[in-house]
Amino acid sequence: MDKHNQADENNLGTLAEDARALVAATADVAGDKVVEARKRLAAALASGKELIGKVREKAVEHAKAADEVIRENPYQTVAIAFGVGALIGYLASRRRSRSDD
Repeated sequence: MDKHNQADENNLGTLAEDARALVAATADVAGDKVVEARKRLAAALASGKELIGKVREKAVEHAKAADEVIRENPYQTVAIAFGVGALIGYLASRRRSRSDD
């Protein structure tokens, strides 16, 4: 996992831990609004955890599919990557030459 994804995962983990701590810290508060807010927060945490799991599964599926396509068609993949790189280089040089005028 790259550093950016690891940092995002750590941030989400910290957010979830902080939210759980808030729920635990307000357990003895009995106000209707606090109870309702705690319920919504707990539901959001559960939903977020489920969503992250689904996103992770989909990302792994797509990465495996891309890997399979690349392994089955290595020369076509290299040609496409070269073409895309050449196109980006051409467009970047055109933009740079226009800004120099």
